[in-house]
Amino acid sequence: MTAAPEKKNKIYTRKGDDGTTTIADSTAVAKTDPRVTASGDIDELNSNIGLLIAMMPDCTDISLLEHIQRRLFAVGQELQGHFKSKEAISQADTEEIEQDIDRISDPLPPLSDFILPGGTAAAAQCHVCRTVCRRAERSLIAASGHTQSHAIAYMNRLSDYLFALARHLNFIMKTEEKTLHKTLK
Repeated sequence: MTAAPEKKNKIYTRKGDDGTTTIADSTAVAKTDPRVTASGDIDELNSNIGLLIAMMPDCTDISLLEHIQRRLFAVGQELQGHFKSKEAISQADTEEIEQDIDRISDPLPPLSDFILPGGTAAAAQCHVCRTVCRRAERSLIAASGHTQSHAIAYMNRLSDYLFALARHLNFIMKTEEKTLHKTLK
């Protein structure tokens, strides 16, 4: 009788069953370590952006969102100890987002009231991404001894971009934004 062949595609290791995880430099840290928390929040943001991409109208370009996903992955790697000699995020990455904020905001009506999250499904998902981004930014700041300042600025600008993108999506889909003032009447 021969032994069954060993499965090669196991995704579980059981190594984290004690509440620790191993980061890139082979250090075991608690799963509550600020780096792990920030990495998890960034991973959640990345997953939500993936859902946003799936919801985007056919008339929109998703290339920047896909680029943002790759940059977020790099921030997570930096938190885990990769990129010791260079930063995962550069000022140019933040400037790229700023340029797109300006481009998509230009045709929008000026803000005169607080916008309530909603509108089209994609715009509503942008607001979910924006709030997860803000949490990830706070987590990143808590772990800031393990990442560079450009990553924090990038996350701050990314939440602005997601807000602007939500407004842009409602605008191009001719969906009126609900504002705090309009709903209180």
